[in-house]
Amino acid sequence: MAEDCYLTLAAPAEAALRERSSKFLAFAWPVRDEEEIRTHLEALRKRYFDATHHCYAWRLGADGASWRANDDGEPSGTAGKPILGQMLSRSVTNCLVAVVRYFGGTKLGVPGLIAAYKETAAAVLEAAEIVERTVDRIVRVDFPYLAMNEIMRVVKDEQPDLLRQSFDNLCTMEFAIRASKADRLIEKLKKAGGSIPEKE
Repeated sequence: MAEDCYLTLAAPAEAALRERSSKFLAFAWPVRDEEEIRTHLEALRKRYFDATHHCYAWRLGADGASWRANDDGEPSGTAGKPILGQMLSRSVTNCLVAVVRYFGGTKLGVPGLIAAYKETAAAVLEAAEIVERTVDRIVRVDFPYLAMNEIMRVVKDEQPDLLRQSFDNLCTMEFAIRASKADRLIEKLKKAGGSIPEKE
């Protein structure tokens, strides 16, 4: 896979597992930042307020460098790590997987817990649609109205996603484009009479 691509979830997914009278409910969401993660976890705790544990793991960033695994009171390493392990084995990032456990009265022991959390996380990721996304860069170009035709020709050739535009005495357009194609787009826009403002 190219360096400016990553795998994530197309949409939220759910799965459930019963293990020796304990019930495990798994949820997976595509997320963009830690605030979104907090919102999902708070909503989950409210909805399943009577559950014994709310364990989770998440990864953020195209390379998944930012991550966390939480056992929420289960023995250390028996819940968050197995959940994270399933995300790593599928190379998904920008996603949150949470597993809610209702204790059924029979202790599973450390190996049993690891297996149950691993299987539940695997099941929810199986249920989810995994998609490839690109790492995009934002490019803004300012240009005089007279350069409009040339600029539009470049846009038609390179096909960046248009985010916003304003046409006045000085025209401005803002695009999102795959990181690996950004330099070529900038070069062509400059040749067509556009100027690229330096980032603040």
